[in-house]
Amino acid sequence: MAAVPSGATGAVERSLAGSGRDWRGLVFQVLLLGALLLTLVVLITLLVDQFTRGLPVFVDRGTDFLTSGLSSNPEKAGVGQGIVGTLLTGVLVALLCFPLGILTALYLEEYAPDNRLTRLITINIRNLAGVPSIVYGLLGLTVFVAVFASLGFPNSGRNIMAGALTLTALILPIVIITSAEAIRAVPQSLREGGYGVGASRWQVTSRLVLPAARPGILTGTILALARALGETAPLLLAGAILGTFSTSGSLNDLLTGPYTVLPMTVYDWSRKPQEEFRQLTSAAIIVLLVITLFFNALAIFLRNRYQKQW
Repeated sequence: MAAVPSGATGAVERSLAGSGRDWRGLVFQVLLLGALLLTLVVLITLLVDQFTRGLPVFVDRGTDFLTSGLSSNPEKAGVGQGIVGTLLTGVLVALLCFPLGILTALYLEEYAPDNRLTRLITINIRNLAGVPSIVYGLLGLTVFVAVFASLGFPNSGRNIMAGALTLTALILPIVIITSAEAIRAVPQSLREGGYGVGASRWQVTSRLVLPAARPGILTGTILALARALGETAPLLLAGAILGTFSTSGSLNDLLTGPYTVLPMTVYDWSRKPQEEFRQLTSAAIIVLLVITLFFNALAIFLRNRYQKQW
């Protein structure tokens, strides 16, 4: 076959690229850049405002603000109980949601047949991921709180376990979707290679697919947990209180007694008229931001640590 002259090749490239400037693409690019800059301006403005109000609290009180309990006196009020409640809730949500979500995604991607029922389940899971969080709060109130109350738990069933189950229901669809996407991204050739050497489906799944999908699974689950820790509306209905609760008792007291979390503390303080509580609200927001950023950084670290190139 004769070689195509370089001049002809250049003419073809110019014809495919278009002879004039792509004004529509340029305008679209400017709009995208403008949206990004506007978002950054709003975000930076909010962060500067909160840090300007909240940092003096840390300067004046130091770690006392982080360890003190809730109080009606702004000079003594702190976020110690909110931090304990948030971390305990996060641990319970992780123990409940991560295994259930990952195993569900694994079944849908590796074991479930491709039929109408499986596709219907997948569509419903994706729809549940878009349901407003307040709906899950109603679910927690009518199901989980009612169940614990019927079992004779104190405080009418409004305990941290009901709150953790509510948040588990909230982020479970997200965990399933992100885990399923990570499993689906594993090359089919890896599975075929495992089957080619005589491995069973369980061996291929446990030793090849899951390790390969681990970066995406870890990233999705941790980011979902970070979202759960910042939710307020579901916990308002699922029994979280605006007042103080005891963190000095046994584990059974923490699990069955009244509880509060950092978002509830922020919500409570923001409603108070005193200017001192405005500053405390900003300081509590900073603490919540630090916790959220920690989980986001952990997700990025784990993704980069275990990521593989295919």
